[in-house]
Amino acid sequence: MIDTLILAGQRLAEALRAENEALAALDLPRAANLANGKIAASDAFAAAYAAQAKHGAAPEGPVREAAAILARRLEELGRENRRLLERAVALQSRVIETIAGAALPKPGVQGYAPAGYRQGSGRAPALALSARA
Repeated sequence: MIDTLILAGQRLAEALRAENEALAALDLPRAANLANGKIAASDAFAAAYAAQAKHGAAPEGPVREAAAILARRLEELGRENRRLLERAVALQSRVIETIAGAALPKPGVQGYAPAGYRQGSGRAPALALSARA
């Protein structure tokens, strides 16, 4: 059972490494494509961990050492993955804000409406009223 857990951990580590590599290169489409694999590897690792915990036998000797090394590696890869994901989200937010800001009309700047007519300044035209009672 511990062998299944170690194998699942190695697959998760590889999935994290691949996604971290894509995120570090800011290759966001590739990172997005790797996300489903990372989720599947994470689910498989969680299931293997739960099965191992239910079984209750703790690894001994070299297997225990391998499990400890893998646990440290997963912790490091997970921390790096979080940092890189936060950086990617912040970058994407800045890009979206820049595009949205560029799409907004600037005050006092006239342009053309979609039908090709000149756009107004956005202010209501002057209006005078006169009434006698």
